[in-house]
Amino acid sequence: MNETRQNILVTGGAGFIGSNLVIHLLDQSGCRVINLDKLTYAGNPASLGSHLHHPRHHFVHGDIADPAMLSDVFQRFHPDAVIHLAAETHVDRSIDDPAAFVQTNVCGTFSLLDAAHHYWQGLSEKERNIFRFLHVSTDEVHGSLSAHDPPFTESTSYAPRSPYSATKASADHLVRSWHHTYGFPAIVTNCSNNYGPRQFPEKLIPLAILKMLHGQDIPLYGDGRQIRDWLHVTDHCRALQMILQCGDIGGTYLVGTGREISNRELLLKLCEAMDETQPRLDRQSHAVAITHVVDRPGHDQRYAINSSHIRQTLGWHPKNNLDAGLRDTITWYLNNRGWWQDILSGNYAMQRLGHIP
Repeated sequence: MNETRQNILVTGGAGFIGSNLVIHLLDQSGCRVINLDKLTYAGNPASLGSHLHHPRHHFVHGDIADPAMLSDVFQRFHPDAVIHLAAETHVDRSIDDPAAFVQTNVCGTFSLLDAAHHYWQGLSEKERNIFRFLHVSTDEVHGSLSAHDPPFTESTSYAPRSPYSATKASADHLVRSWHHTYGFPAIVTNCSNNYGPRQFPEKLIPLAILKMLHGQDIPLYGDGRQIRDWLHVTDHCRALQMILQCGDIGGTYLVGTGREISNRELLLKLCEAMDETQPRLDRQSHAVAITHVVDRPGHDQRYAINSSHIRQTLGWHPKNNLDAGLRDTITWYLNNRGWWQDILSGNYAMQRLGHIP
C-alpha cells in the first residue's frame, strides 16, 4: 500500500539518524513530524538547525518508557505512522552500563508498542489500514561473520554478542510478536553502520575527524581488521521513507551498501580525504597519527549485508559513494564547528534543554 501519511511520530528525532530523518521528511514530504526525544547525552535539538522551528515540526521532550506521556502524545497528535529510532546505541557504553540499554531499548520499546497498539485499536478501519509502526534496528543483532560467511539476509538467524545488540534483538522480537499476535502493522529494518552529518563524536568517523583537527592520536581498536559496511545516513533516510510508504506489513528489510571495508582501511581513506581538505601543519599525512589501542571486549569481526531484497522489491539503492560521502562528512564538520565544539566543551549539555520550543 502506498498511502500518504500526514502525521509521522519519530522517536529519537534529536539523535544522529533521527535528526537527519526529521530534516529529510520535512524537506521531501508535506507531512507533519512529531519528534519525541528524551534528550539523553546524544540527543541534541541543535542538530535540527532551522528545522527545529519548522511549522510542520513539533518537538516533544519525553521518555518512550513513560506510558502516560505516550498516551497523551498519541491522542494529541493522532499520528498515522511511527518510526521508532529512540535507542541507546554505543557498544562501548553498553559494556560499561548495560542497564541503561535494557531500560531504553527493551522496556522503552515495549511501552511504545503497548501505547501504539492501544491507540491503533481505537482507530477507524480506514485509519488502521493506513497506520504503520516502523522499527529501526541494526545488523549487529545477527552477530559476527567469519571471513568466508555469506552476508546477512532477512533470514539470517539472530546471534547478538554485546549488551547493545542483545537489547536491540530483544526489541526486534517484541515488535514482530506484536505483529504476529495482534495483527499490529509493524515493519522491522536492520541497517549497517551509518555515517554522515550530525553524528555524536564518540563514533569512529566523527571521532577521527575531530582528533585530526586537534592534532591528536587517532585511536584504532586492535589490529583494525574488523570489517564493516558503511551506509551514508541520507541513503538510510531514503530507505526508511520508501519502506514506510511501500513496505510489506510484517516484513523485514536489511539496508546496506554491500561494500565491505576494514576499520583500518576506512581510517586511511578518511585520512587521505583530510590530507586534501585540512592538511597537518607538518605536511605529513594524518595517517601517521593512527594509534592501535586495546581492543573492545568481544569485538565482532565482520558485518556484511545483502540488501538485494529492498533493492528488488522497492527499487532502493545507495546513492552515496564512500569516498565522496567521507569528503562530504568532513566538510560538514568543518562548516559546523559550533555544533561539535559545544559537545566537546560540555556546553551543549546545559544548553540543549533551552533549545526546546
